[in-house]
Amino acid sequence: MATIDLQKKSVKIVLEKKNLAAVKARVGLVLDITGSMRNLYKNGTVQKVVERILAIASQFDDDGVLDVWVYDNEFSRLKPVTERDFDGYVDRIILEDELVHKFGRNDEPPVMKDVLRKYLEDDPSKDPAYIVFINDGGCKKSIKPIIESSAKHPVFWQFVGIGNGNFDFLSKIDTLEGRVVDNANFLHIEEIDKISDDQLYNSLLNEFPSWLKEAKQKRIVTIDQEEQESSRESEPKRQGFWGKLFGR
Repeated sequence: MATIDLQKKSVKIVLEKKNLAAVKARVGLVLDITGSMRNLYKNGTVQKVVERILAIASQFDDDGVLDVWVYDNEFSRLKPVTERDFDGYVDRIILEDELVHKFGRNDEPPVMKDVLRKYLEDDPSKDPAYIVFINDGGCKKSIKPIIESSAKHPVFWQFVGIGNGNFDFLSKIDTLEGRVVDNANFLHIEEIDKISDDQLYNSLLNEFPSWLKEAKQKRIVTIDQEEQESSRESEPKRQGFWGKLFGR
């Protein structure tokens, strides 16, 4: 069985455990491409990350499309990746393209604003967006107002710190105040190429279910008709006066 098929199987199991099997969502991947990430691009680690996140998109998205961005002190919104063209994606679309700025310093706010532009303006949808944001340390604190202001929109930020960089700010992201819902989570994985698929997907999807539930309650995420009907059916029927009196 191909690796991507095994990864999809692992994702499916995790989604079923977390009651997310019927959830539809768009999936985006933002990749740090600063100078300190150079070796991870060259040795194939980033390609494997793309493939592993693509497996999530294949289960969440009807079209199985993974939207991809890279950023250093500039950013590029790249061609989306699918199961049809993921092989060699990082080499073809990123490393071999001279127009993609790479291996500079980090500047997160511009790419985060473009992610929001994509899902809220350029390509709006009733489906929420689940964003995996890879960073190897030193993320700018100026992302704080972006996270806070985007809390009222159907976008969930899953930050992933890899390596041994400085994650002081990202590690406190759950404590940000003034948000209508907690719309961001941080996960630290020292060696992302060594963590198993089951561990990775369990961790990546740990907080998304609670956000989704709260976002639906706050009407940030649209509840479809089937869910509404299912919810009504599960509610106990109200008893009238005579029913209460006689226990009917």
